[in-house]
Amino acid sequence: MHQSLSIAVLALVLDLAFGDPARLPHPVRLIGRAAARLEGLCRTGGLNLRLAGTICLLLICLGAWFLTRLAAGIPVFGVLASIYLAYAGLALGGLVRECRAVHALIEAGRLDQARQALGLLVSREVAGLDESGLRRTLAETLSENLNDAFAAPFFFLVLFGVPGLWTYKAVSTLDSMWGYRTPEYARFGWASARADDVLAFVPARLTAGFMVLAGWLMGLNARAAFRNTRPDARKTESPNAGWPMAAAAWLCGASMGGPAVYFGQRREKPVLGPQGEWTSTRLAALLRLTTRAGLLAAAAILLAALGLGYAF
Repeated sequence: MHQSLSIAVLALVLDLAFGDPARLPHPVRLIGRAAARLEGLCRTGGLNLRLAGTICLLLICLGAWFLTRLAAGIPVFGVLASIYLAYAGLALGGLVRECRAVHALIEAGRLDQARQALGLLVSREVAGLDESGLRRTLAETLSENLNDAFAAPFFFLVLFGVPGLWTYKAVSTLDSMWGYRTPEYARFGWASARADDVLAFVPARLTAGFMVLAGWLMGLNARAAFRNTRPDARKTESPNAGWPMAAAAWLCGASMGGPAVYFGQRREKPVLGPQGEWTSTRLAALLRLTTRAGLLAAAAILLAALGLGYAF
């Protein structure tokens, strides 16, 4: 227990200090390549797409669990492997750095570069976004990914170690690749989307709660967020994404949602939060809020694990 918690703390420190290890072999890229290969085999084999997608999900999750557990069990090297795998699975530092860089580009009036950088972070189309749309989209991806990129992975890392973290990351990666309600993926990505909904259910609500707490400590509108996050979160198609987004919107006093283009199709997303534009000041506050909420969530998860360890 103590070793796994020490690994989690060290991984968090490395993530905050260095961000994503982009130049080193990254398990997400391996998962993506394996998923693409399996998808190609399934689509050429004439299989039932929902069944095929479910089998692919199970194979990749089992592979992630087995390989990370195998690496962690190697004498001496296993500890180093566990530290690296834990570090590579967390993305609070990288998320904040990348979003801060996009924010700086918007502030400098370099909107084309901002669109290009933001396009690497989101699945929607950003070519037609004006300055207001860029700010709102940046706020949405920053708040939503506090859970997806950090809180949920950290939650599973502390609960189930590195294999648990990478099983969750496998599900999350497949959801980001296949979990779309398009003709191409509605059936093939069904299992990945549902699995991600289940695994992120508790972390998403914890993330929203710690955002409200961090907002209260920062002097933001925590009362409005506490009162309105739950009803607003229920407006979204995803059972989880709306929680951190709604909390951030109410805390910072600006709305999220509205029109967005995905895969060439315009969609009207439900509006979350009060009426208000995402200004430079509000985005800067959200960047600080994201870091502080992430740290509060990590501290609480670690303390809860320690308490349970001593109790049982």
